[in-house]
Amino acid sequence: MRQKSPSMLALGMLLLAAGTLTAAGAVYGGEKKGKAEMAAAAKVTIDQAIKTASEKVSGKIIEAELEKKHDVIVWEVEVVTAENKVMEVYIDAETGAVIDWEKKKAELKQERKRQQTREHKG
Repeated sequence: MRQKSPSMLALGMLLLAAGTLTAAGAVYGGEKKGKAEMAAAAKVTIDQAIKTASEKVSGKIIEAELEKKHDVIVWEVEVVTAENKVMEVYIDAETGAVIDWEKKKAELKQERKRQQTREHKG
């Protein structure tokens, strides 16, 4: 049985890594292109979305991101409230209207656990 040389093994790993990077680049590049297209279609700026979210939920803005939800381009703005709850405010990127606001799913899970613990103790 013939043993493979270390240089051949290294070459094979290099080719595998290059293929992985190319595939990742295509996905990431496509994501960036999608974001650019959404930004071009959005009539509401990030500053306007943040202002609208601040009027709806008071607190500190920690993130604002343009997303597509149910074929609608929306700004998702995350706000940390005075109670240290993370709220997400969804703003229509075309009209500027608040579509929805909710606690982050992680916050909801924690609240459910606390509620269940209280119920079991009480």
